[in-house]
Amino acid sequence: MSRVTKWAAAALAAVLLSGCSGGSSGGTGDEGKGRPDPSATASPASEGAASSHLPASLTSQHLAWGRCKATATSTAPGGDWQCARIKVPLDWSRPGGETIGLSLIRARATGERTGSLLFNFGGPGASGVATMPSYAALAGDLRQHYDLVSWDPRGVAGSEGVRCRSDRRIQAAESIDTTPDTPAEERAYLQDAVDFGKGCAKAAGKLLGHVSTTDTARDMDLMRQVLGDTRMHYFGISYGTELGGVYAHLFPGHVGRMVLDAVVDPTADSVGHALNQTRGFQRALDDYLKSTGQDPEQGSQRIAALLKRIDAEPLATASGRRLSQTLALTGIVLPLYSKDSWPMLTGALAAAEKGDGTGLLSLADAYNDRDASGHYGTTTHSQRVISCLDDRQRPTPEQTRRLLPEFEKVSPVFGDFMGWDTAGWCHDWPVAGQYDHPLVGAAGAAPILVVGNTGDPATPYEGARKMADGLGKGVGVELTWKGEGHGAYGSGSDCVDSTVNAYLLKGTVPEDGKVCS
Repeated sequence: MSRVTKWAAAALAAVLLSGCSGGSSGGTGDEGKGRPDPSATASPASEGAASSHLPASLTSQHLAWGRCKATATSTAPGGDWQCARIKVPLDWSRPGGETIGLSLIRARATGERTGSLLFNFGGPGASGVATMPSYAALAGDLRQHYDLVSWDPRGVAGSEGVRCRSDRRIQAAESIDTTPDTPAEERAYLQDAVDFGKGCAKAAGKLLGHVSTTDTARDMDLMRQVLGDTRMHYFGISYGTELGGVYAHLFPGHVGRMVLDAVVDPTADSVGHALNQTRGFQRALDDYLKSTGQDPEQGSQRIAALLKRIDAEPLATASGRRLSQTLALTGIVLPLYSKDSWPMLTGALAAAEKGDGTGLLSLADAYNDRDASGHYGTTTHSQRVISCLDDRQRPTPEQTRRLLPEFEKVSPVFGDFMGWDTAGWCHDWPVAGQYDHPLVGAAGAAPILVVGNTGDPATPYEGARKMADGLGKGVGVELTWKGEGHGAYGSGSDCVDSTVNAYLLKGTVPEDGKVCS
């Protein structure tokens, strides 16, 4: 399991496995109320002037849109979809220097065009090219006035994607204890982190120091220009909300209509983010246990005891592979992303209690992008190279050991893993991190709609208010959904969907603090 929030690889997998998206519906009765959106009339601010100094070889690119091809992880989408590549600087401090190519996908607007609506589905590391066609059914109304556009950010899939180790070595590493109990287990855990980083450095080369969120935000503004848009209309999910906040900070005058759904807390450093996720997953687990008639405290202790037994003796599975403690925990995490997947968790836990790890292993494989042939996707590889370049804070093993009691107090199930992950995720990483937490202040930007879900396991609800406040007064507008699962739009709430659609399609900005139940 990886530390930073996954959306496409986890939440979407849960949706596909269960057959539909989760959540309850309902409205507050004030969907028509709101305040005018100045994004259609405000002039771009001077902070984007740096874009005008880019060489014409970048800003005047003509994209060769054509039929999309199948990829290693997805079939070719239908004829409505077109794909192209755009050139961006490898190093944004030298925009006239070496370039790399990014893969894009789009479906043209079916009605009068407002502009492009750029989607990022999170991770970091999720492939927008692979995800956009499947997500388009949820965003069908938006296509009336927008070209639906997504891309593989630098270091991801079709855009100089990074593979840090082979499938064989990935599977072998699944046996490493990520919650070490002995000095030998700790050494093996940290050595595996070092080996992974070396593999990433070898695979990525000089790209390894140029895959940050800031780099990608600058790529986005170049895309805006090449796509012919005066404004950046954007829909960011999960990590995509952090990316959207960074873009708004860099280019506040270029912000058009921007939705941030399943919001990462921009005030948290890497330890704070891990604690936030620990709280979020435990909160979602408590809600799941209540839904089955169990006492959350007793149910959590029972699951924690099961994980300890699996740590001592991994479970057999129908495939012949063994279910380790880390794989079991990963299998528990996946169904928490979508309420409709909770019954799958019930069955998998019941089987594990009887000694059969098949169900939890299947869920873990879905989270880890492992197919039936044993091939793993590269989402986690890209996720790690991006987040480790972003994160400056890297606790030592000694510091982590002091943090563990706090993590374990928050969650008897997830605390130990999330605590140790703060030490192992970027341990001895080949390049230095860039910041403790992202800068998102965007004074002067048009109103940005920030959507928080009270039951979100991966990006706890409190982050939405912190993002709205961080964007600045009059910029961040918070919408709350009292629901379950990772993300709110398209999850079953007519109130959320109609509010977001009114904002994106008509420019209707809801009152800050609106609640959908």
